Amino acid sequence: MHDSHSTYLTAEGITKLQEEMDHLSSVRRSEIARQIAEAKADGDISENAGYEEAKNAQAFNEGRILTLKNILMNAIVIRENGSKETVDVGCKVTIRDVAFGDEETYTIVGTTEVDPKNGRISLKSPIGRALMGHRIGETVDVQTPSGGVEFEIVSIG
Repeated sequence: MHDSHSTYLTAEGITKLQEEMDHLSSVRRSEIARQIAEAKADGDISENAGYEEAKNAQAFNEGRILTLKNILMNAIVIRENGSKETVDVGCKVTIRDVAFGDEETYTIVGTTEVDPKNGRISLKSPIGRALMGHRIGETVDVQTPSGGVEFEIVSIG
């Protein structure tokens, strides 16, 4: 069902990564090339800290570009809208703590778009894994560092 090489991204997430890759490929790549040229102009590159720093920045930049290309090549677009029968990637899920009655709403996302403060949790997180494939009204057990917690699925959107 969920391929380990695939990355689940919303359309917004794909756009953000594409913009980052475009910036690194054009603007940042040119800046680094200019830094390397300036450092070479300063003379002996074997003792030149500026040259070393620019070369390290270049290696990091090129590595990040390759990482982003790989993520985007293997991206599976998450559809965030619509009601679903079972919890899946892209769903907004409201759950209730069975013991305390507290309700929380989460959107299940791929690992690159996790933002717990804004309710975006990974499908690979303990709660995300426990919820996947379950229906409204079902209860799931989630293992947390402080022990097991039972949640009831209130709604799936």
